[in-house]
Amino acid sequence: MGPQLMQESAAMSNGVHHEVPEFLGSKRMINRQEYIRLMEQSLHRLGFSAAAQQLERDSGIQMQPVTVTQFQDHIFNGRWDAALALLPRLTYDPTVALQARFLIIQQKYVEAVEAGHMSLALRTLRKELTPLKINEPQLRKLAGCLLRQHDDPVNPLIKDLEWGVLEECSRAQLIWALQQRLPPSIMIPDNRLEQLVEQALDAQVAKCPYHNTQHFQISLFSDYQAGIEQLPTHPNQVLETHRDEVWHVQFSNSGLLLASASKDATAQIWRIGPTGEAVHMHTLTGHDKAVAFLTWSPDDSRLLTCGSDHEVRLWNTDTGHCAQVYKHQQNQVSSCAWQPDSKRFVVGTADRIMYTYDVEGQLLRRVKLLRINDLALTRDGTVMVTVNQEKIIKVQRVSDNREAREMAVSVSESVAIMSMALSPDNAWILVNLSSHTIHLWPMEPMLRQLDALHSGQISPDEAVQCMTEPAMEYKMDPNRQPRFIIRSCFGGSNASFVASGSEDCRVHIWHRESGDLLAQLEGHSGTVNSVSWNPTNPFMLASASDDKTVRIWMAPLALNHRPAS
Repeated sequence: MGPQLMQESAAMSNGVHHEVPEFLGSKRMINRQEYIRLMEQSLHRLGFSAAAQQLERDSGIQMQPVTVTQFQDHIFNGRWDAALALLPRLTYDPTVALQARFLIIQQKYVEAVEAGHMSLALRTLRKELTPLKINEPQLRKLAGCLLRQHDDPVNPLIKDLEWGVLEECSRAQLIWALQQRLPPSIMIPDNRLEQLVEQALDAQVAKCPYHNTQHFQISLFSDYQAGIEQLPTHPNQVLETHRDEVWHVQFSNSGLLLASASKDATAQIWRIGPTGEAVHMHTLTGHDKAVAFLTWSPDDSRLLTCGSDHEVRLWNTDTGHCAQVYKHQQNQVSSCAWQPDSKRFVVGTADRIMYTYDVEGQLLRRVKLLRINDLALTRDGTVMVTVNQEKIIKVQRVSDNREAREMAVSVSESVAIMSMALSPDNAWILVNLSSHTIHLWPMEPMLRQLDALHSGQISPDEAVQCMTEPAMEYKMDPNRQPRFIIRSCFGGSNASFVASGSEDCRVHIWHRESGDLLAQLEGHSGTVNSVSWNPTNPFMLASASDDKTVRIWMAPLALNHRPAS
């Protein structure tokens, strides 16, 4: 705070003195003077300027020093020299003052260019901006504007500045940029009281383990609370189309379709109705042996199924017709994943090779890897995550033409990895272990390491075991001997939950961040092999079991608000 402003701030509290506490609240954490200043700012924003002025008079506390008001007024009215003259009274820090000076003169320059005042713009650039000797890359961009024809509709400043180029907008954005640099006690950030209230509400929602909806109302008069009624715990429907154990189930990306794969060598497709009821569409036949895995194309027009007969089959989901068969003579197919164009996909097999095909049946690429148990691609298709029989999670770029195992970042588990899943935002990896434990690993550190590996900052040896501890661990029954592949999933609002099948015939649901076990769903009479949370309806979950059924679970809250038929 500058010397002049310290005097002004002291004068802000002049008036009638009362014995009032300096800090408010039960914990005495709220500075009274700051609190009143925020209320005055909020009243002004709400259009109650007279009330704000009355509060200033009654409290003897001004929202901000007069100098700040004058400074903002000079900015809004383009009085650049007057604004620059006040800068030394707003901050002691010479670096902050220099940055603020650059921003103000930059705005002066931009408006001169846009108005066609090229001589003024050139003089501003040479005499005012350049002598500051900071931000040289930006200076070069600014200078480039003068080389453009004035009537050129493509102005490079549009993308290079922190704000747009409309005068009334850019000056407001300039104020915002200055607020990020000047002391907040001098120039209060816009909407500060609203920001604090929203932060408090966000914290309440985040603290509630059962919160599971994007559409909710929260009151300022009471703390937010949600209960288990928001989780899909009610057995809404039992699908009994399969004749044998059901090994995999997955909702489509739109949430409007559901597919299941079974030991009976078939896959089934259902349509999800408006009330959550699943209506059977197609029985997909053609595999000679059990179907262990399936996955929807991003546009939901196609479905891939992987069989114990060493085949991958491509299905048209509208007609139920098999469009292509991809044969792997000697090796079982473990999993597959789509590229974002819905025209190409990768296949992992037991022969230590990853294959890339297109929907026309063409083999596009073969890459040597370790034996793959499961794999997934990020939504943009640039990064692949695999788990293998060596108990290793590997992250690597799909486009890399070098030896894949040399250009991968890895994390090792101490026991066998049975399956894996990526979160919808690609921020987390979920792995089911043979110890009836699920580990949650963050992707971000692995991607950083992958970038460092590709840029040569680290060696392939240094990319091994880039993390040692998972972010969270979810336990089921550690005493039970593993027999089957169990699949888990992310789900709910903001993927806030983890759900998994189990060999105890139940579906387990945890809060992803806290690790708290929230629910155990009973109803199946055999091992629950797979679960899938509807990606567009946080109130719907599906589970597949050895009891030959797929069960649909709904949140009681959704059932209570179901429209009458």
